[in-house]
Amino acid sequence: MRRSRKDINRPLLILLLGIAVLLPLVVRSNQYTLVLLTTILLYGVLATAWNIIGGLAGQLDLAAGAYLGLGAFTTGTLLIRWNVSPWLGMVLGGLVAIGFALLVGYPLFRFGVKEVWYALSSAALVEVLRVAFLIWNQVGGPVERYLPYHEWSLYHLRFATYLPFFYIMLGLLVLALLIHHWIRQSKLGYYLMALGENEEAAEVLGVNTQKCKLQALSIYAFLVGVTGGIYACMYGFIHPNFFSGPMSTEVAILGIVGGMGITYGPVMAAILLVSVREFLRANLGGQLEGLYLVVYATVLILIALFRPQGLGPLLRQAYDRLLARVAKE
Repeated sequence: MRRSRKDINRPLLILLLGIAVLLPLVVRSNQYTLVLLTTILLYGVLATAWNIIGGLAGQLDLAAGAYLGLGAFTTGTLLIRWNVSPWLGMVLGGLVAIGFALLVGYPLFRFGVKEVWYALSSAALVEVLRVAFLIWNQVGGPVERYLPYHEWSLYHLRFATYLPFFYIMLGLLVLALLIHHWIRQSKLGYYLMALGENEEAAEVLGVNTQKCKLQALSIYAFLVGVTGGIYACMYGFIHPNFFSGPMSTEVAILGIVGGMGITYGPVMAAILLVSVREFLRANLGGQLEGLYLVVYATVLILIALFRPQGLGPLLRQAYDRLLARVAKE
């Protein structure tokens, strides 16, 4: 009996989600493994959000660290000063991230700044905010500001174990994937893919490229800002180093390696590359400082040489072959 791709996709997605839900229960006593799994999910969210502006719209954005830091500082400051729950703080942090994204994105898109110049401008935003918060002693400064400790408080989003953060981040990843899928299937998604391929041709066809890019940028910034709020609660402090240029670059790398515009690609890249990075850091970092970075870079080079279109198409081909075998039975 032949089954449609949709019929097989749904059980497969349910199976993968079920595995993800049950996996931390197996290793719940190992906090390091829980941190690793949660970190993979965190980068999966960031890369999926980046894929909206970078993969679909074709804009090489390097400001993920800026929006993450804004979300973290908004959530952390509201909690420290006024005991505002992070559940509200992370939403406000996402809105603050949107505000800064529009403040920078509007003039850049208005005057046609794109490609490498847009990448440099967005990367500069991360460093500008990091320095600004280093000298802004009221909310930042060079010393860590610790969030109130609670062994278990859902209101304060503070726990003695990383297990709740895993499930919170998993829920956010599912939400990010649904948003990405919805955008890709919507009129906005088709506009973004058109301008990502050829912005001038899209404008000739009547696409308001500036409006579309600002919409994609806002959604991306909001998701990263919300993630920043969870990030601050997970680590229990806020610091200007959250405005991280290397993290911004790594998020873009995951989006590119996973496959530009492919919904599930960045998650697959995060599972592979973040796992490899952390494994090498744990096993090689103490023996020879920086050696794990060499091995990690070699893995990236091999992917760039042999799978330049990303890991997403490779996984799709493997899935299609499996689907063809099942359909014949």
